[in-house]
Amino acid sequence: MRMRFRDKKVDPDWLHTNFPCMMACPAGTNAGRYVALIAEGRFEEAYRCARDPNPLASVCGRVCAHPCETACRRGEIDQPISIRALKRFLTERYGPESRHPVEIRRGPVPRLSYRVAIVGSGPVGLSAAHDLARMGYSVTIFEAASAAGGMMRLGIPEYRLPRSVVDAQIREILETGDVTLKLNCAAGRDFTISGLRREGFDAVVIGVGAQRSRDLSIPGVDLDGVHKGIEFLLNVNLGYRFSIGKKVAVIGGGNVAMDVARSAAREVLRHHAGEEGHVPSEENIAAVAAHEMVDVSLSALRLGAHEVSIVCLEQRHEMPAALEEVEEAEQEGIVLHDGRGPKRVVGRDGKVVGLETVKTRWVFDASGRFNPAFEDNSESVIDCDTVILAIGQSPNVDFLTPEDGVRVSPRGLIVADCDTLMTTAAGVYAGGDCVFGPRLIIDSVGDGRRIAAAIDEALTGRKRAEPVIEVEVLDRHHMLAGFMDLKRQLIPMLPLDRRTGMTEVEVGYDEEAAMREARRCLHCWVNTVFEGTEADGSQCILCGGCVDVCPEDCLKLVPLEQIEFTPGMLDHIRGNEGLYRVELDDVAAEELALITGSAMIKDETRCIRCGLCAARCPVDVITMESYHVVSEGLPPLVHIQAAPVVAAV
Repeated sequence: MRMRFRDKKVDPDWLHTNFPCMMACPAGTNAGRYVALIAEGRFEEAYRCARDPNPLASVCGRVCAHPCETACRRGEIDQPISIRALKRFLTERYGPESRHPVEIRRGPVPRLSYRVAIVGSGPVGLSAAHDLARMGYSVTIFEAASAAGGMMRLGIPEYRLPRSVVDAQIREILETGDVTLKLNCAAGRDFTISGLRREGFDAVVIGVGAQRSRDLSIPGVDLDGVHKGIEFLLNVNLGYRFSIGKKVAVIGGGNVAMDVARSAAREVLRHHAGEEGHVPSEENIAAVAAHEMVDVSLSALRLGAHEVSIVCLEQRHEMPAALEEVEEAEQEGIVLHDGRGPKRVVGRDGKVVGLETVKTRWVFDASGRFNPAFEDNSESVIDCDTVILAIGQSPNVDFLTPEDGVRVSPRGLIVADCDTLMTTAAGVYAGGDCVFGPRLIIDSVGDGRRIAAAIDEALTGRKRAEPVIEVEVLDRHHMLAGFMDLKRQLIPMLPLDRRTGMTEVEVGYDEEAAMREARRCLHCWVNTVFEGTEADGSQCILCGGCVDVCPEDCLKLVPLEQIEFTPGMLDHIRGNEGLYRVELDDVAAEELALITGSAMIKDETRCIRCGLCAARCPVDVITMESYHVVSEGLPPLVHIQAAPVVAAV
């Protein structure tokens, strides 16, 4: 038997801690929901759940750096759920790139008279265009390149992200509503931001990304054979001829880019009133830097280089690149020179003949600041005829003019409001890498969605819809037998001898592997509730059976006198009495430090939702409840850290 309650109050802060994968996704995707549907074999329904909040689901299923997996609670036990691979499993069956794509059902939307211009067809621009078109706006996208997609097309090699997938995703977005794409139309050359406003566009969105490589100031960087990483990838991905030698050294590893990004983040903080939720995490920054390094290295190998080396400051175990990225590169023949920094490019007759490196003593100083130091007399030279600098990216905002009224920070980033992402020019919005520095694709998708909501509210007065939480009481809840013994399913890859040219390396799960992997999910949206049945008047009898049976030791019965009720905790209870009426048995906040009794303390971060405590309870005080987000809303701006839940008995 299952009972549903729509009017039950749930503390949103507490609830957020129980959706770690969803709360980590900048686009607000309920990963746990579609993973659970895969485990049940309900694949089409799972695809709709994954696609609805993310217009770039097919792209993210292949190249997202998956912050949801970093947050996955299963990772605290063994390994996180392979959420990205499961998303790809769904999009290959039902996404726009599949043989039988499904249409995401939308209700009828009245056409609005407002026009919005979007500069850049990367993740920010495409996601904003998608949402605005769904709302009824007329959207025009201006793209400087000859093809849409931004760095998804120009910066990510095809062996990671096939162009057919990018094309299918863009085509789907362009067909969402009244969306026009204008290619070979560059800001500053063909139009200006202020000119777009004069042409009658009611709002302008800037999403130009970060397509300029950072420089490295060491002797020899002006020699013939030295290239910048982003320019290298742009040429390769556009299909242009690129002369490359037989021995290539790639300078990367991430921390130079991370330092630049951290500095950019600090600049953003100064302009955004200290809103910490808008600073890219170090994991995200590292993921961007690491992808550039690995992509450049493997692309060089595929272009015909006989030897490709990576030179990075960190030791192998300290590298920001994900372990699987490093291992994949090494399997394909990349040689890693870890713990070394570039000192100079060695030349002869104006051409590169080597890279002199020096051994790293440390990368960060005692205060944790990026400040590498090197060993004396530790120089050595790597023979090479090509050096590629993969040390980070920066935006190119030279197209902005004083007339546009868009402020740019000393770090070269566009200044935008932390909430709406509107710039210092009224009606002009910006997001993604040109505002925050290099970030993940999914971060930019989230920015595009926030911008679309802000534009809609500014032009129509419509408020952002809050998500509705549906509470479901589960009868005799239990997890699948042996779910804790299931091991993470390896993602199938092409054999080494077939990794030629730009053939996609990752193959993806079949149905059996996908369902097996999905069954590892801990169902974090299911919660143990110590309320009992109010109609029965049931109360805890302090038997301790739930504590004894808990396999993770996440429950404890603690005397009230051993609990410190801080002023902040008491103020919170006073302000939310309706949320704790049952748990506190109508005990007032002021009485908690005076009365005798016990409290059941549960550590939510350790609970595996097995339901044994509810099954063991002799008076049915413990129930299992499931919480579902049943209406779409934009993701919260601040992520909330998990904390134990306290219930007095």
